[in-house]
Amino acid sequence: MNYAAVATAESSAPGFLEKARTIAGPGFNRWLVPPAALAIHLCIGMAYGFSVFWLPLSQAVGGTAPLACPADMSLMAELFTTQCDWKVSTMGWMYTLFFVLLGCSAALWGGWLERAGPRKAGIVSALCWCGGLVISAAGVYLHQLWMLWLGSGVIGGIGLGLGYISPVSTLIKWFPDRRGMATGMAIMGFGGGAMIGAPLADLLMRHFATPTSPGVWQTFLTMAAIYFVFMMSGALGYRVPPSGWKPEGWTPPAAQANNVMITQRHVHVSRVWGIPQFWLVWWVLCLNVTAGIGIIGMASPLLQEMFGGRLIGEPGLGYTDLSREQLGAIAAIAAGFTGLLSLFNIGGRFFWASLSDRLGRKRTYMIFFVLGFLLYAMIPWTGHLGYLALFVAAFCVILSMYGGGFATVPAYLADLFGTQMVGAIHGRLLTAWSAAGILGPVLVNYIREYQVSIGVPRAQVYDITMYILAGMLVLGFICNMLIRPINAKYFMTDEELAKEKALASERAAQAEVQGSGRSTFRTPFILVLFAWACVGIPLLWGIWITLQKTVILFQ
Repeated sequence: MNYAAVATAESSAPGFLEKARTIAGPGFNRWLVPPAALAIHLCIGMAYGFSVFWLPLSQAVGGTAPLACPADMSLMAELFTTQCDWKVSTMGWMYTLFFVLLGCSAALWGGWLERAGPRKAGIVSALCWCGGLVISAAGVYLHQLWMLWLGSGVIGGIGLGLGYISPVSTLIKWFPDRRGMATGMAIMGFGGGAMIGAPLADLLMRHFATPTSPGVWQTFLTMAAIYFVFMMSGALGYRVPPSGWKPEGWTPPAAQANNVMITQRHVHVSRVWGIPQFWLVWWVLCLNVTAGIGIIGMASPLLQEMFGGRLIGEPGLGYTDLSREQLGAIAAIAAGFTGLLSLFNIGGRFFWASLSDRLGRKRTYMIFFVLGFLLYAMIPWTGHLGYLALFVAAFCVILSMYGGGFATVPAYLADLFGTQMVGAIHGRLLTAWSAAGILGPVLVNYIREYQVSIGVPRAQVYDITMYILAGMLVLGFICNMLIRPINAKYFMTDEELAKEKALASERAAQAEVQGSGRSTFRTPFILVLFAWACVGIPLLWGIWITLQKTVILFQ
């Protein structure tokens, strides 16, 4: 079969959204791609910050105080009622929907993304995420919780998955010399989305609030419009390199003992379910994320309950001994603690992923698990002895490695499975995130509730949880140690690779770039600066707001 002819026929008249129309010319600057990816990730990363809406929505009907639903009302009835306020616990299921749908949609449509290209996937992501916010706005206006679940939870969750993986394969192909750094820059944006979106949502709700409305539905519509502009700009800014492109002056590393984990061949996404290394990496990610994500959701109450009055200079008072005013004071300190963790979550994504380019992915994960085990095991000790600085430092490092695990794993997959279908393989791996998104919070929350129910003091209710999480990291360490180079039988043959490239229109696109229509346009440096400013300024604003809240922790 003549695959070049097939590819040529498929792209003879490529549409604007086709992958063949996104192939970069020889003058394109690859540093335009990371800000395009950040523009999308900073928007969908607001999924982490949705809790900013829970308290206002829990008082939407009752006004200053929630109008509670009857105690015997079923969950199904609560989804459709207009007569009482929604419970925070019920709205909290949005988080589960977010991350379950993210993993499932990434796994289901990852293969399509490789053939359709990042531009089309980015636009679909924008339509789903922003369209979901519009549906959620209607749900808030009509007071129908099922519309929030459907809009942001389901449709928005699909947008999360497609937007999250849309730049991965493209960035790895643009930066074969710095795979970790490139994916770290983009995935850093997902961690930073809430740092921008949450204070922005707070400002908008304050602006739109009235005596009869908390201003949430207007905020949803405004943020949908802002996010749509940013996400569409990012999607339209995506470009993919011609097949076989490499940075000027760079040569692929030779197969030596120190880089035996980096393959030059490619595995088809349809085969990964049967490859042992895929499942080992799956468990590596799942166990690392489970340990971190459970802590993220409980960071504020964990600090307050473990330290109690010591946070405000009253070491003799436990959490249950504090007055309402004192509880408010330590809640403000805990908010600063949460903000500090967000900064380390974001910074860790870039730092650890970039460091993995030097250390290797396997060694980087070894550090995550060994250091993580030590830090989780020492947390109860730091809490009981009142060592606040050590406690905070331990959690900051833990959260940096949590974010670093997300940012490093795409490069780990590219090293093991090749770059041809790494986006699709990464999509399937994200089902580990879906599992961790359920396991982590359930593990932390239910063990805490059980400990409280049997009379364990609040300062000690997290001890067993920390030791269990430390044990999970030991399992992750073992899985990581077992990872070896892929058996040659799993790689695509030259004919299979040629077929896949033809289906992905890469040969046709390469011919287009190298033929009579070849572009001579060179990217102006001012355009690169402008693109980075568009994402950098909002990110710096979010960091500044977070630092202002964090200062309270050290006063």
